Amino acid sequence: MALTATLYHLQIELSDVDRGVYLPLDLRLARHPSETMRYMLTRLFAYCLAHTEGIAFSKEGIASTDDPAIAVRDPTGQLLEWIDVGAPSAERLHRATRMARRVSLYTCAALAQLQREAASRTIPRVGDIEVWRLEPAFLDAIDPKVDRNGKLELVRTDGLLYVTVGGEVIEGAITRASLVASAEA
Repeated sequence: MALTATLYHLQIELSDVDRGVYLPLDLRLARHPSETMRYMLTRLFAYCLAHTEGIAFSKEGIASTDDPAIAVRDPTGQLLEWIDVGAPSAERLHRATRMARRVSLYTCAALAQLQREAASRTIPRVGDIEVWRLEPAFLDAIDPKVDRNGKLELVRTDGLLYVTVGGEVIEGAITRASLVASAEA
């Protein structure tokens, strides 16, 4: 018997001070049986922190190898931004830069690992890929507090994230990085 996805219904009060975005979000996420909670939380935060008109989770969820985890499309369906999550292969990032004007990656993976993978193949505009890194310990602290039908407050200000869940505030950094390793002198 095949395992089925677990549905999460999350109501999020988003206050992204860094971008000037303040709104309530009513989201339904399907967590695939093979998906870790870290990955799902990273996917959730990526959606919230990149929120703009035309944003949507992939229809096939993480099962799709050809589509981004999250996409931003214009009203005609044109892909404007490919938002990936985790530690995508260099081939996947190559595809993303060919398909979308803008590519972003939200991850909790080690930056050196991502940079090694990106260097393993030529990726067009690799230096333009926005990498947003969350600390694994931050995600792990949130994990046991998230209910399948829950409410969260998410605040981003000055590179810090504050998540209020279950009456507790959990703080973590979100840092911008590059897939291009800097040359050491």
